[in-house]
This record gives sequence, C-alpha cells and structure tokens, in this order.
Amino acid sequence: MAPATARAYELRVERHLGSGAAALFPEFELHHEPDGSTVLTGTLADQAALHGALARVRDLGLVLIGVRELPRVHGAG
Repeated sequence: MAPATARAYELRVERHLGSGAAALFPEFELHHEPDGSTVLTGTLADQAALHGALARVRDLGLVLIGVRELPRVHGAG
C-alpha cells in the first residue's frame, strides 16, 4: 500500500466565517470573497484529514459550496 501524501485543498462555504469559526480550521488560510462566501485553503496530510475538515463544516451547520484539490506545484510533494 502506498504511503499517504499531503495534498492541498480548497473548501468554499457560504457566508463569511468569523474569528471563532475560523479558529476551528487552523490548518487552513481563510479568505472572504466579495460574493459573501469564505474560501479555506490548506494542505492536509491525507484523506482522513480531509474528511475531518468536512465533518467540522457539517457540525458547524455551514453550507458547503465546493471542494477541490489544488494542483501540485512542480517539484513539490
């Protein structure tokens, strides 16, 4: 079985997250978009970490707009 490799992801949720909610996503950088959404960008160790982040989105009652894996930078990972 191949070892897990870290991957970068972007999660987009409805509404601008406040500092309290943002603190629950320490592995992500947050950016408020003009359309009122928040984009969370970060590198996660594996699929389990991604599912954990998605569970936090769910548990907070946030509306998930999208998830995408970001392209790898040449020479990284």
